[in-house]
Amino acid sequence: MLPPLRELAVYLEVNPNTVAAAYRTLRDRGVIETAGRRGSRVRPRPASTSREALRVQVPPGVRDASDGNPDPALFPSLEQALAEAAARNARRPVLYGMPAVDEDLAALARSAFDDDGVAEGPVAVASGSLDAIERVLAAHLRPGDAVAVEDPGWGSLLDLIPALGLRPVPVGVDDEGPLPERLAPALAEGVRAVVVTDRAQNPTGAAISRPRAAELRTLLSGHPDVLLIEDDHGHGIVDLPLHSLSGTTDHWVLVRSTAKAYGPDLRLAVFTGDAVTIDRVRGRQRLGPGWVSHLLQDVVAHLWRTSALDPPTVAGAYGERRDALVRALEERGVRARGRSGMNVWVPVPDETGAVARLLHSGWAVAPGARFRLHSPPGIRITVSGLTADDIVPLADAVAAATGVGEARRYE
Repeated sequence: MLPPLRELAVYLEVNPNTVAAAYRTLRDRGVIETAGRRGSRVRPRPASTSREALRVQVPPGVRDASDGNPDPALFPSLEQALAEAAARNARRPVLYGMPAVDEDLAALARSAFDDDGVAEGPVAVASGSLDAIERVLAAHLRPGDAVAVEDPGWGSLLDLIPALGLRPVPVGVDDEGPLPERLAPALAEGVRAVVVTDRAQNPTGAAISRPRAAELRTLLSGHPDVLLIEDDHGHGIVDLPLHSLSGTTDHWVLVRSTAKAYGPDLRLAVFTGDAVTIDRVRGRQRLGPGWVSHLLQDVVAHLWRTSALDPPTVAGAYGERRDALVRALEERGVRARGRSGMNVWVPVPDETGAVARLLHSGWAVAPGARFRLHSPPGIRITVSGLTADDIVPLADAVAAATGVGEARRYE
């Protein structure tokens, strides 16, 4: 913990404003963080040190169930979409001064948002979910502000928050989404923003249910000045309906990425929100990259227009693997979570030991430290690369690595 700025100013024999400016610079660069009334402290690791550094090194011959990647076999072919996008560009090249968002893509996105009951708002485009979330946070928050985040939650988001000089406030999650009894005190303590995952939550597979959405909307309606960000990266790969919280607060966005459905290299996310937020993001975007490639926008519009992806089939494929693994683990006395998406979360008493023992057994899984702030230890298993023949051997290995029944007693 760092000393109060006035105390440090006396010790250094400098003006308190000098110390305040130094603290502000260190906070902006992610070196220190504000801990509310307890003052400021040095961050446990630099903001530039990604949680990906906790990735397990997968030796030859070991099956990798740790990377969080979707199954390429479930991606639609991009060949025709790319060809048509190229042809359209040849007929009408995109030049400076043209609209940043393709009209066809915006119309398709808005129609899909309407079908899912998302509140009315303009549409913008970013280079993936994290890019959109970063731009939205920067449009409203300042270094030192607190942001409520899911715990366990998306590791990249947990890296982004302190890198922006913001302070993450953990909120527990169960299979139905963020726990209202954990979010309520965070709101009471003055968080400036809340980030939630609607479906296919990483790493637990949680999906916000209709009753939970009603509880969260009631809770958020009492804090209209809080920025609400919804991440719906599971769009297209899950068969559970969206229960959006959009429009509950004055400033909000809902972000949909194409990465899980069409492949991580198709770097595009569409998002909608209140007019002020979208206008701020678009204005700042014009001063940087300007726009997201219209070639990519045309590709996504083509895929949506031609229904190149069959969401029920994709969701069914992931669901079959995920549910089979959860059942096999529970049959062995190991409790596991995985309501939607492509990941299964297994609480364990000894995270490091479980990862090491599984690696020795021929399976690489992700250590829970990549996704946790204060929640108990666990491991994340990605089911995308699993076959039906993998389920029993993997479940046996997890049971042996964790101790049969220990995970159930632990949580």
